[in-house]
Amino acid sequence: GYLDEQFIQLEELQDDANPDFVEEIVTSYYTDSVRLIQNIDQALAKYPFDFEKLDNYMHQFKGSSSSIGAKKVVLECSQFRKYCAAGIAEGCVKTFQMIKQEHAMLRKKLETYFQMLSSAGGT
Repeated sequence: GYLDEQFIQLEELQDDANPDFVEEIVTSYYTDSVRLIQNIDQALAKYPFDFEKLDNYMHQFKGSSSSIGAKKVVLECSQFRKYCAAGIAEGCVKTFQMIKQEHAMLRKKLETYFQMLSSAGGT
């Protein structure tokens, strides 16, 4: 329930010539997303909130999350952007906490997934 069909499409692009394709994409996603989370954290620490800047960061984060099929993260990002558009600071803060939880949960699930793949593949 954490991933959508986009992740399956990534898996289908993986082949013998590039057996670590999905893992590389996910690793790249986590490198980028950690940076974006830090940017959003810093923006949320400044008052009054710059909703336009927050929305821009979240737009990037949502896009990279959807590129790996992170369904739950994407849904929370959409909610965050609605709060930004409405100028609801408390909603942004609460939703961002959910985003970070979903992001961490997905990371654990993907790490387990890649460990299972590598042990199944005998690498």
